[in-house]
Amino acid sequence: MNNSTAFEIARGQHIVILPLGAWEQHGPHLPLHTDSLIVEAVVASALSRLPDQQDSFFVAPTISITASDEHDGFNGGLSCGTQALVDSVVAIARSASWARGVCIVNGHGGNTDALKGIATALEYENIRATQWSLPSYQGGDMHAGHTETSLLLHLHPELVRRDKIETGAVDINASDVDTMRAHGVQAVSSNGVLGNPLTASAQHGEHVLNLYTESLLRTLNYCLDAWPR
Repeated sequence: MNNSTAFEIARGQHIVILPLGAWEQHGPHLPLHTDSLIVEAVVASALSRLPDQQDSFFVAPTISITASDEHDGFNGGLSCGTQALVDSVVAIARSASWARGVCIVNGHGGNTDALKGIATALEYENIRATQWSLPSYQGGDMHAGHTETSLLLHLHPELVRRDKIETGAVDINASDVDTMRAHGVQAVSSNGVLGNPLTASAQHGEHVLNLYTESLLRTLNYCLDAWPR
C-alpha cells in the first residue's frame, strides 16, 4: 500500500503499522540504527506470512529518533525524549482517521514510558489503536549483547564490526536497572553493552527473528479480526 496515491486508499480499509525504532549507541560493534533495522525486519517478516492480507496494512515510515535519553554520554545518539514521542505518536494516530486503526510496533525498550502515555491518550480520545513490543525470551539480554548482535549477524552481517565485539555488563539486576534509569546506561556499562555479544550467532538471530515474527503475527491477526472495515 505504501506506493499508493491518496486517491487509491479507501477510507476505513487499512490498518496502519507504525514502527518505532531508535538512534542510539549499540556498543563499539553495532550501528546507531540497530533498533530500527530490527523492528523493520520483524514487520516485513510478519507481513510476508500474511500474503492474502498484505493489502490490508499500510506501513508508515519508521520513527527512528525516539526516547533514548538513557544513552546520553555516548557520541552519535539522538533522542526526542519521552513526552515529545508521546505527543508525536498521538498526533500521528489522530491523523490516521482514514484507517481502521493503528498498530504501534515498538523496537526500543527505552520507549516503555512513552508507550504508557500514548495508550492513555489514545484511549481517552477514543482512537482505535494497539501496541506491540519486542518480547523477552529465555536467554535473551538487554542491549547490544547476544540478542541484538545475533539479529544483526542474521539480518545485516555487513554492518557488524566483528573485530570490535566485546562483552559488556552482564547479569543485570533490578538495582542496575534503577541506576540506568537515574543515571543512564554509561553508569552501568562503560562500553554501552548490556550482555555478551561474544556468544552471538546468525543462527540464533534467525531463531529470534522467527520468535518475534510469530508474536507480532498474533497482534496483526487480532487487528484484522477485531477492527471491522
